Amino acid sequence: MKRRHLLHLLAGVPAAAILAACGKRKSSAAALKPDARVLALGDSLTFGYGAPPEAAWPVKLGELTGWQIENAGLNGDTSAGALERLPSLLAAGSYDAVLIGIGGNDMLRGVSPAATRENLAVLVSQARAHTPYVALLATPSPDAMRAAVGSLSDALFYEEVAKTGQALLVPNVYSSVLSDASLRSDRIHANAEGYARVAQQLADQLKAAGWR
Repeated sequence: MKRRHLLHLLAGVPAAAILAACGKRKSSAAALKPDARVLALGDSLTFGYGAPPEAAWPVKLGELTGWQIENAGLNGDTSAGALERLPSLLAAGSYDAVLIGIGGNDMLRGVSPAATRENLAVLVSQARAHTPYVALLATPSPDAMRAAVGSLSDALFYEEVAKTGQALLVPNVYSSVLSDASLRSDRIHANAEGYARVAQQLADQLKAAGWR
């Protein structure tokens, strides 16, 4: 298509629509099978701390999708701890997809962003050696003031790791839920309603990415 013709076609398209199309990541992957086996690797947010076990988001996501989701969330875990656990988890089962949501405790404990970024990169690499379906759930930077006013935002290194490691970035899920005091059980964890909201947002984003 000649440049003049292209510019003519774009002239009637709103600028916002053009920018949205440019920024949207199009997935070429086929949908997972309805009973796919999925590993959810993470910390207390994956475990479901602050709510009954049946309210954890991996359980709720399984109900929404039909996937068989193994909840490998561990209270207090860090990216380094997850890195120690992942090889044995992958060796013990064959998973169609891996969801990684870790790093919040790194930030709370003052681990350097560079160290967390490196650990996340290795986690993504190991998971992608097992399956091409790897998603990285961004965790918000801890900020009591931003949490109080409902404006938490994802730590920047998640986007960097996902792009470099060719993983699917799942942004603004934890941030949006934990910014709402009515969806929290304490300062840094969701309640049952919050985890249900996490599961629904995950289901929606994974569907948009072509996983469902």
